[in-house]
This record gives sequence, C-alpha cells and structure tokens, in this order.
Amino acid sequence: MTTPPILILHAPGTNRDTEAAVAVELAGGDPRIVSMHDLRTGAASMSDFAGLLLPGGFSYGDALGAGVRLALELRTWLYEELADAVRLGRPVLGICNGFQTLLKSGLLGGSEGPEEGRRVTLTDNARGRFECRWVTLRVESGSRSGWLSSLEGTKIRCPVAHGEGRVAVRDPAVVGVLEEEGMVAFRYLSENGHGGEDRAAGGSYPANPNGSVDDIAGLCDATGAVVGLMPHPEDHVVDWQRPGGPPGRRGLPLFEGFVEAAG
Repeated sequence: MTTPPILILHAPGTNRDTEAAVAVELAGGDPRIVSMHDLRTGAASMSDFAGLLLPGGFSYGDALGAGVRLALELRTWLYEELADAVRLGRPVLGICNGFQTLLKSGLLGGSEGPEEGRRVTLTDNARGRFECRWVTLRVESGSRSGWLSSLEGTKIRCPVAHGEGRVAVRDPAVVGVLEEEGMVAFRYLSENGHGGEDRAAGGSYPANPNGSVDDIAGLCDATGAVVGLMPHPEDHVVDWQRPGGPPGRRGLPLFEGFVEAAG
C-alpha cells in the first residue's frame, strides 16, 4: 500500500501546518509542508502531490482580509495547477484560513471573480469578536464530496479559532441552491445533537459560534474534490487533545477519508 504525499501549503502567518501534518501522518499520509515561495519559484510543484491541504492560521496577517492575499496568489500564480489537480480528482482540503482562501479564490462557493460577484462569502462573526471554543459538527448527507460519503452523519468535536468565519450569502435563496447542489458539507450542531429539521436549536450561540447562515460550517465544490470548513478537526485527532467529556467524535476519520481519496 502506497503512502500518498500530501502538500501542506505554508504562507507567512500560517500557524496550523504542523498540527495538520500530524493529522495527515496519523491518517496514513506522507505530509510535506511546502512554502508558497517554493511553489511560485518552481522548487516544488502541485503535480508532485496526491492531495493538497491548506491549513489554518493568519496568512499574511489577514492584512487584506482573511485569506485574501493568499487567495490572490493562488489565482495569479497557481490557478491552472490547482484546476488540473481538481480535474484529476485529487482531494483539496481547506481548514479555517484555508477555507477562507479557497472561498475567496473562487474554488469554493460556486462562483468566481470579485467579492461583490460571489454568492457565498465568509465575513465577521455575528458577535463582532474572535471566537475560540469547542463545537460539534456533523458531516452532512447529500454532499457532492465523494471522499466524505463514508462519513455522512459523523459527528466531530473540535475547536474553532477565528474572527471572520460567518458564512453569509448574497440572498436567502442561495442557501436552498447550495443544498440542492450538494455543496453543504458540514453543519454546526447543538450539544444535544439538534440540527437539520431543528435548525433553530443548532443555530443558537455558542453551538453556532459565528452566526453562519443555516448553521453551515463547511462547503464542497461542484466536483466534490474541494472541501473547506472553519473549525479545526486537526486539533482533535487523539483523545488527549480533548479538554473533557466522553471519548470519541475525533477529527481523525476526516483525514483518513482525505488520505484515502489521495491514495
């Protein structure tokens, strides 16, 4: 059995690449942390890897907005390589700042171009402050992502750590379109597991920490290869990372599905 090499993209300000590498390794992959500079200069190439992971952190200090500068670099320098990887079905996973980057670059959300032309975006948390707390996610059924299909209904406990993580839509009808197109990959749940038909319970603070519309915590693209989410499943891949409560609901199965798709 081969161990697929996974590119973990590092940019100045990224600070969750090591945790992501540990999660990939535990899941059976071969993590390689590669700088944006090396990709731009040709010292490394996306074609050398079986999957791409954009980790969390604050790339370029979020000086232009969360993930905006890294998204601009991806579109300017690496978009064709990224598009080729997606066409080949190589899995792409964006976590927190990586999710922001994928959405701002147009690789997620079903539309490209400037901010005003997008139907989905990530913006400031509803309470106007940084949120750092543990949440419960559910992998949604009906998602287009093939590598999430074996995890449908799985619940994951992990932390969030962001100030700009609220999923917002251009108009209310977009939520239904995203659902119909199978692009809703994750939702926040309340502690007692409410969600879905009881969306109001799932959407209450702090279960939904940022006020995301319809409790959406993550999305996938139309191909199903690209997946992004705001919480940090890499911070709960072994039991000792959990601050308390019953064992289980780790994020490791998510990375195992990702690595298996890359294999």
